[in-house]
Amino acid sequence: MRILKYLCILAVIGGLAGVAVLGGLVWHFSKDLPSTAGLKDLRLQVPLRIYSADGALIGEYGAERREPIAYADIPEPLIQAFLAAEDDRFFEHPGVDYQGLLRAVWMLILTGEKAQGGSTITMQLARNFFLSSEKSYIRKFREILLAIDMEKRLSKQEILSFYLNKIYLGHRAYGIGAAAKVYYGAELQDLSLAQMAMIAGLPKAPSLYNPISGPQRSLLRRNYVLRRMKQLNYISAAQYKAALEVPITAQLRRSVIDLEANYVAEYARARIINQYGVQAYTSGISVRTTIDSAAQRAAVAALRDNLREYDRRHGYRGAEAQYGELGEELDQLSEERLNSLLGPILEEFEPVGKLVPGIVLELDEQSVRVYAVDAGFVDLALDQQDWPALTKSLRRGDLVRLASLGPGQWQLAQVPEVQGALVALDPDNGAVQAMVGGFDYFASKFNRASQAQRQPGSAFKPFIYSAALENGFTPASVINDAPVVFHDPALGGAWRPENYSGRFYGPTPVRRGLVKSSNLVAIRLLDAMGIDTAREYVTQFGFAKERLPRDLSMALGTGVVSPLEMAQAYAVLANGGQAVKPYLIEEVRDAEGGILHQATPATVCRANCPVRRLSGDDAGEPAELVLPEAPRVISAANAYVISDMLHDVIQHGTGVRARALGRTDLAGKTGTTNDQRDAWFCGFNAAHVAVAWVGFDDISPLGAKETGSHAALPMWMKYMDQVLKGTPAQRLPQPAGVVSARINPQTGLLAAYGSADAKFEIFIEGHLPEVDPSMSLSRQHGEPGTRSSTEDELLEDIF
Repeated sequence: MRILKYLCILAVIGGLAGVAVLGGLVWHFSKDLPSTAGLKDLRLQVPLRIYSADGALIGEYGAERREPIAYADIPEPLIQAFLAAEDDRFFEHPGVDYQGLLRAVWMLILTGEKAQGGSTITMQLARNFFLSSEKSYIRKFREILLAIDMEKRLSKQEILSFYLNKIYLGHRAYGIGAAAKVYYGAELQDLSLAQMAMIAGLPKAPSLYNPISGPQRSLLRRNYVLRRMKQLNYISAAQYKAALEVPITAQLRRSVIDLEANYVAEYARARIINQYGVQAYTSGISVRTTIDSAAQRAAVAALRDNLREYDRRHGYRGAEAQYGELGEELDQLSEERLNSLLGPILEEFEPVGKLVPGIVLELDEQSVRVYAVDAGFVDLALDQQDWPALTKSLRRGDLVRLASLGPGQWQLAQVPEVQGALVALDPDNGAVQAMVGGFDYFASKFNRASQAQRQPGSAFKPFIYSAALENGFTPASVINDAPVVFHDPALGGAWRPENYSGRFYGPTPVRRGLVKSSNLVAIRLLDAMGIDTAREYVTQFGFAKERLPRDLSMALGTGVVSPLEMAQAYAVLANGGQAVKPYLIEEVRDAEGGILHQATPATVCRANCPVRRLSGDDAGEPAELVLPEAPRVISAANAYVISDMLHDVIQHGTGVRARALGRTDLAGKTGTTNDQRDAWFCGFNAAHVAVAWVGFDDISPLGAKETGSHAALPMWMKYMDQVLKGTPAQRLPQPAGVVSARINPQTGLLAAYGSADAKFEIFIEGHLPEVDPSMSLSRQHGEPGTRSSTEDELLEDIF
């Protein structure tokens, strides 16, 4: 009894000492513990996301890919899968599972190893938010203290929601929403039970149990999670058996982009970072651009098809690489052996503009067999490839490119060296509806649509002609298309300009001069009105004066502009004379959906000025925003007359190929610079402006006959054909201030009634030509005979 008494006393003393020690430890380690009080207000890092006008994701920027999901939106089987894998007593313990800790201690005593950590979901969350990943008893103790404190401040649902949105799940995926997108390209609610179990198995070791990096280990881990779910009665035996039989379906979605618009995304990203700083990468800002998904897809396809067609016209340049030294009869190998042998080689060559790499296995004079990882074995008839001297260039082991023409259909291709750009605007407000700055953004990030400064050539002439109309000329004015020598020091002395054809056509009406793109007519008009007068006038279209030469070559488009600037200028003609400013960012919102920025573009008012209805302000209330009216920079009459002349460019002039589109509302102008270094087509109807450009980055010549109508117009046509398909013809109505009169086409002067060769022409009111003095001032009246007529009577007949 005495011994028992001593033992009891010792036990009490030991217990009190243990409590004291534990209390001391708690006090010591609690002093510098981070506060969990701010967790409710914590914002998870969410990347910057950029969308099209219709909600398609076009860009995502940030170190962590995250899709925050509200607890109510998390599927119950996914919650159960995580509980089964990580903490099945989560809803029962107070943040620390003492049973789990005791099991971990017991295993440590038995084995001497830390086989089990005993961490609950709350403890894992505490470690992820506040502590390092260092494995030590001190860190574990601090983890326990933080977990208990978190359980006091947050509900179980809040803790689990934080955990499922915070946890790292491999391949830059943070949280279950991002993991679903990265591995399966799906929303959470669309995942199967097997896929949910796969994701739930990742937190233990995201790199080790990753279905991409370690498929077999991840399969074992997934099956363990399913087995635990069955043991906990979360799923039935039948569900368990069915899920076990599901193969691994995960594929790494490096990009969850819905719409290919990389040049647009980068354009918007740069402006957002400039405005909001680098914190925009983590603060969950979302940007809605003006880009129309259908228009953007059409633009990408039109540009790539056009550049590939140009490339084929100029011949096959040869293989990107040669692997004839492989030393095996490649065509005799099994597909499995080819994969292991050629797969690592082909992985070194990324697809460029959707042109996939492949290796030539065998060929003869009629056909070639190519192997590509993305296409398998492809047999191609050489006579259908449309490549000059192709059969003499190919060799076994050549690395070539394949272009998809549809399911199971392929064509030999090569990455074009030539580049291009296409940009489209809404002429009523300047909204950029499509923008492509090159063949492939990842091959060249230089955005030629907005950054390139190239000579527009004859595509600039409409603005010289608009200035001429403003300075007394008319579409009927006759200009002598004849050789001339200008003595201009700015041009190096004597300058003898010529037309592209090398021919001269004598007296030429202004309309015909624009339709046929006469250089001499444009130069003489500029010379007649004065360089400074015209130079000042054309800046109203948005051109920078300092980039326009102060000499007569300006008439031929020797200044430098970007395709985006050309689209802005043509929008003035398309909308009837009002200046709109191109803009790309429609709306910027913070992580909570509050509006940070809303575009208020100056807009053309057709009838009543438009009212933009916002989706909601910070308080969630709908709001209305009245947009300012775009300033008028040229008269509606001037814009209409120039547009009518540009309509004739397509009907009868250098843009006549566009008649193949079968539309009556198109207007535009070709542009070609010296030695065919730049090729343009700029065109529009009343609802859509598009500009296409083709050229080499080093300003090399495009080649003989590669004019605007041959190299750029096909791109514009393919784009407009898709964008305008099914839409009615849209031409601006004739405005007040435009009159129609009969003229003598030889002189451009007003013709008398009944003149056999007279034709109608339109004029800006107040700028009518004089009456042709060679015309008789008399007219026939039924019975034979004539009578004198006053000039007023003659004018009645003319109109």
